[in-house]
Amino acid sequence: MNLFSPLTVGSVELSNRLVMAPLTRMRSGRDGVPGPMVAEHYRQRASLGLIISEGTYPSFAGQAFTGQPGLVTEEQVAGWRKVTDAVHAAGGRIYAQVMHSGRVTHPGINGGREVLAPSAVAINGLTHTYEGKQPYPVPRALAADEIPQVIAEFVAACRNAVDAGFDGVELHGANGYLLHEFLSPAANLRTDGYGGSPENRARFVIELYRAVAAEIGAERTGLRISPEHNVQDALETDPEDLLATYGTLVDAIAPLKPAYLSILHNDPAGHLVQELRRRFDGPVLLNSGFGVETTRDEALEMMDRGLCDAVVVGRPALANPDLVRRWRDDLPLNAPDRSTFYAFGPEGYTDYPEYAGQN
Repeated sequence: MNLFSPLTVGSVELSNRLVMAPLTRMRSGRDGVPGPMVAEHYRQRASLGLIISEGTYPSFAGQAFTGQPGLVTEEQVAGWRKVTDAVHAAGGRIYAQVMHSGRVTHPGINGGREVLAPSAVAINGLTHTYEGKQPYPVPRALAADEIPQVIAEFVAACRNAVDAGFDGVELHGANGYLLHEFLSPAANLRTDGYGGSPENRARFVIELYRAVAAEIGAERTGLRISPEHNVQDALETDPEDLLATYGTLVDAIAPLKPAYLSILHNDPAGHLVQELRRRFDGPVLLNSGFGVETTRDEALEMMDRGLCDAVVVGRPALANPDLVRRWRDDLPLNAPDRSTFYAFGPEGYTDYPEYAGQN
């Protein structure tokens, strides 16, 4: 087993173990419909073993960013169908990441809708709306009897993803968005059955995973988590509580045989990550750091040490559509241009060149 060997994920055979991380790029306009430029961007990267799409919203209230694509309308599904067709024609595999913003949004982003979260606790800081920078608002805490509707919206979006031709879906339980907000004791101050104990805080994500798996199959449903990441005020600073919360989550979904568990953590070899991997007992994808670029040597070492089944990379895949070839043959890399990460045109999106030199 090495970085460039095949891997079976659920019902899909991957040609290698390099996975493109979900990367917010804001190129789908106000209507959230991915167009030809988006299709070209993903097609260019089809040699990666698996592409995870940028986060797509399952409801309009759950839109987190300007220019973010959705999986709600017929037009959005049709747009994604062109993306998946392009990736498949190039021999690639692609999952849709389905994410609900939770409190990480603003009415100036989500069409004037209420901002919803586990608890009425705002994030410190500003967000970019269509009208400029605005402070995050205090969200409205979801009532317990509203949670089944949120789950139903996720289920419908995941069905739309499969109908759009995605090979599967990744539920976004990381980075401080809605699922992570339920898991975090700093963001979830509830006193009902969805808050308080680690078991209660894990309940929403468990119920959501089970509902989606019942709709499209666990073999087509992955989950991404970022325990101890401590971003966007979804703080997790008690090691005992942390392991109890994520251990409960993993123990509950593992018997369903999910497609994979994707873990974002800066200590891939540490006890927490490896204990979750042991308990999951299925394909584990590791991303070694948010905001820290994973290097070729680090990716090779993670595989050589048997820390994971595949390595998830962000910026190297963003800047190098032929990353598999470049890392396999140890070729020079394009440098990512940060100024174009969150822009609107092809610059820094579809114009990164493939390697043109001699091997």
